[in-house]
Amino acid sequence: MRRPLALIGLIASTAVLLSGAAGRGQPPSGISRPDFEGNKSPAQLGQELFAANCASCHGVGGRGVLGRAQNGAGQVSARGPSLIGVGALAADFYLRTGYMPLGNPDEQPMREHVLFSERELRALIGYVASLGNGPPIPQPHPEQGNIAAGQHMFTEHCAGCHQIVGQGGVVTGGRVPPLQDATATQIAEAVRTGPYLMPRFSQRAISDRELDSIVKYVLSTRHPPDRGGWGIGNIGPIPEGMVTWLLAMVALVSVCALIGKRAKS
Repeated sequence: MRRPLALIGLIASTAVLLSGAAGRGQPPSGISRPDFEGNKSPAQLGQELFAANCASCHGVGGRGVLGRAQNGAGQVSARGPSLIGVGALAADFYLRTGYMPLGNPDEQPMREHVLFSERELRALIGYVASLGNGPPIPQPHPEQGNIAAGQHMFTEHCAGCHQIVGQGGVVTGGRVPPLQDATATQIAEAVRTGPYLMPRFSQRAISDRELDSIVKYVLSTRHPPDRGGWGIGNIGPIPEGMVTWLLAMVALVSVCALIGKRAKS
């Protein structure tokens, strides 16, 4: 009887240890967290989170890792670019959109579920910002913008890839994300950062006042007034026009068939 009891005790103790390890170790999400986060300062927590989840591509201390990614992440000539001097702006954008961390440096960053908690995000963003003098997180004021001016500038600078209604698309070498889930701050950050294939616009190219108008216009595309009636998802004028012609053709064929039946009778 002693052996079965000992075996049961060993199994029970092992289960307890595994359950505790699962609570503190690497979660199913695929990121690594240090033990006892609550006892660490924001600076220490950010440094440890960076070392566990970012340093394999961005290098120790954010100095970058040489070696071009197979698919060429934008114009980055490294496995992971240096983060020294990027400031809180780039870190806040890439982390709060779920663009980072990437499972594979050859992948195009796409909006994903954010894996870090708010405290972890602040710690990581603060750590990256401490690596060198860089731009802060922008504070857009879309309420001060002008929709007409924003539409004009969005058409000129952005619609070629994102479509006029911000629904995204496909370009050579990458996919263009839709803007329907982006916050006002994230839209401003993307303009100033230029993620992946997107060009970066300085304040000389697009002033903060103009950026407020662009943000206001993009936000307005989420609930546009469908004065024509059926919006069909607001996917843009070309597909909407195609649907209109298709419905018109069906109606025309139906009328012709009806006239033909009456003529025979």
